Amino acid sequence: MSDWLVLALVMAAACAVVLVVMLLSQRRAGEEGEAGEQLDETPDVLEYMTMMVGVVYAIVLGLAIAGVWEARGAAQDDVRREAQALHEITRRAQVYPAAVQDELRADIDRYVAHVVHEEWPRMIDNNELPDKGAQLLNTVRTHIAQREPSGELQAQAYQPMLDQVAVADDARHARAANAGETLPGVVWFGLISGALVTIGLIFTMQIGRSPRELLLAGLFSALIAFLLFLVWDFDAPFGRSGTDSADAFRLLFPGAVDE
Repeated sequence: MSDWLVLALVMAAACAVVLVVMLLSQRRAGEEGEAGEQLDETPDVLEYMTMMVGVVYAIVLGLAIAGVWEARGAAQDDVRREAQALHEITRRAQVYPAAVQDELRADIDRYVAHVVHEEWPRMIDNNELPDKGAQLLNTVRTHIAQREPSGELQAQAYQPMLDQVAVADDARHARAANAGETLPGVVWFGLISGALVTIGLIFTMQIGRSPRELLLAGLFSALIAFLLFLVWDFDAPFGRSGTDSADAFRLLFPGAVDE
């Protein structure tokens, strides 16, 4: 099921629940009241409390969206840093003989293919990285470290290549640390309970059954559902499914990823 379909179903369900509850409550009030009796006005203190609860929840919801957005941006920066470091190694290796370049490029391609095709789905589903990726990256480091430079140009490229391997390894560890969800369970409890309270306050207001009032109530509940879905979707730094967040590897290593 795609994320767009889930979003549409959640927004429709939230809107439908609110409208049904409002219609049932209005019908019940109409049956209990006298014919032609007008509803009492909403007390000023209740309007003030409703406004304050809505403002507080909007602030909390905004902070949650900002937090998960920042975490996703940091995770994507780590991915770009890892891919760029590996790409830089292949560029600096041009001062070595062709056989050495081919061997090093093959090692990096194997690592990239493993990351995109095998490691990425497991990272998203299980929030962990298998050991094979670290072994493949260590193979790249070993092949660079054990080859003694035979000229000035190779000597100048030797240490920077090892530094780029260290950068890729550090970015890999950062990617592993950011594989899980950003928000803890207690925050989700607050967001969901706050949404229920905020939407529930609609029923304390004297809302009739006019199309305009029903439309506004439905749109308000659908907006809350959309914002919660937005937080849930961004709460996974590398996405909920697929390998779209690995586009940095696809861009820099198209041959390795397409194999």
